[in-house]
Order: sequence, then structure tokens, then C-alpha cells
Amino acid sequence: MLVIRLLRTGKKNQPFFRIVVTDKRNPPRAGRFVEKVGFWNPLTKERKINGERIKYWLSKGAQTSDTVHNFLIDEKIIEGKKIAKHKKAKKKKVVEKEVKAVKPEEKAKPEEKVEIKPEEKPEKAQKEKKEVEEKPQKKEKQEPEPELKPKEKKPG
Repeated sequence: MLVIRLLRTGKKNQPFFRIVVTDKRNPPRAGRFVEKVGFWNPLTKERKINGERIKYWLSKGAQTSDTVHNFLIDEKIIEGKKIAKHKKAKKKKVVEKEVKAVKPEEKAKPEEKVEIKPEEKPEKAQKEKKEVEEKPQKKEKQEPEPELKPKEKKPG
């Protein structure tokens, strides 16, 4: 099956792409191709496409890659919608909270704000504080460093 796709050429870190008609089984880099129908330089954004030859190959049954398809739509060689090249990230599912029916009388009452004063700490925090104060701090025993003796030379 014939496909119209990009063939990478150029130096390392300086990509340059040829738009070629090739067999789908050929490798996308340095593979054989049937015909060169354009080029694209992503560094300078320069692009040239031979629209007549592409229309000819499309009439013969050649398929286009997603990127080349989008190029052809930009150049108005073919009509249609662009193809998303990258998959969209899945959104996290939002769990909807159940909304309880509230009576109109309850809505009218203003909510009271409860402030916790430093003296009125919750019991849990007070217990934790006491436990920390009661625990004796363990002193790490420091072992004496072994003395290093110089090696004795054997006579002989």
C-alpha cells in the first residue's frame, strides 16, 4: 500500500523532512521512496508541496499520514477536518456530591462560625503534646572509634 508521509533527513538536531510517496513497509528514515512531492523545514517553518502530484497519488489510492494530511488541509489541497496527532489527556472523573434538599427555613439561618482559641485546643492535640513531652529523649551512644595501628614491617 502506498502512503504519503514525511522522510527525515538533515543533521543531528537539525531536522529536515521530505514529503514522499512510498510503500508503507519501508522505514520512515532513509527508506526508498517512489516520488518526492515536497519538503518541510520545521526550524524555519518553510514548506513546499506539489499539489498536482499529491492529487494524482491520492487518486491512485495512496493514503496520507496524519501530519501530511494536516499540511494538505493548511495548503488547501484537500478539504476536511484536521486529524489530532496526539491523544488528548483523559480528564479525571469528578465525583458529584449528593445535594440534600434544604428547607427554606434552614436557609434563612446564618451559619455560626466556631473559632478555636489557643487555650481550647482539641483533646487529641493535647494528648499528642503530652506524649511528646513525657517521652525522654534517647541519647545516642557514641562508640569510641577504634584506634588505627600502623602496620609493622617484618624484617627479611
